[in-house]
Amino acid sequence: MDLLLSATVETIIMVFAALGISTLIGLPLGIVVVLTATPHLHLNKYISRFLNWIINITRSIPFVILLIVLIPLTRLITGTAIGTTAAIVPLSIAAIPFVARQTEAALKEVDLRLIETAQAMGATTPQIVCNVLLGEARTGILAGITITAVNLISYSAMAGVIGGGGLGDLAVRYGYQRFRPDIMAQTIVILVLLVQGTQLFGDFIINRMQKVKTGN
Repeated sequence: MDLLLSATVETIIMVFAALGISTLIGLPLGIVVVLTATPHLHLNKYISRFLNWIINITRSIPFVILLIVLIPLTRLITGTAIGTTAAIVPLSIAAIPFVARQTEAALKEVDLRLIETAQAMGATTPQIVCNVLLGEARTGILAGITITAVNLISYSAMAGVIGGGGLGDLAVRYGYQRFRPDIMAQTIVILVLLVQGTQLFGDFIINRMQKVKTGN
């Protein structure tokens, strides 16, 4: 039970630390992609294409390969290539393009007429971004962040293959290498509960935001 508890805490730390970092970077990145691809705002096809190219390349690399490729960078940043802290680096880098894409998709759903109206009223680009784009797309963005959190839980289990800590590491070292199917089953159950709990919490917040938006 002590092992399961500590591994669960490590997984939660890895997931939400990586989620926070990827949101802080991926959200502005998604906004810039939309701004540079929208004629009504700051159209710049070269920047837009470059950012899309970077995002697509990062998303196309399987996470297990990304874990190995980023070992030198992880060691440079954290001083080690194994453990919970080290796993946050590849988890964050893997999630940044995903958050950016989810943000871009949500922002593109905003009616362009709202942007035109705001511009006609003299709104600046920061005002349009904060009050129009983010204001209208906040539920879609939150849904994307929730999906990212769920994916990070799965990624954190993969990180255990190379000693990343958490439930994945526990499943490999004790469940697989020591032939303990009971521990393997327990880690699977906890991972499922974490995924379900994260999704339910995200759905709850989204529903509350939608009710506030509609005034119900």
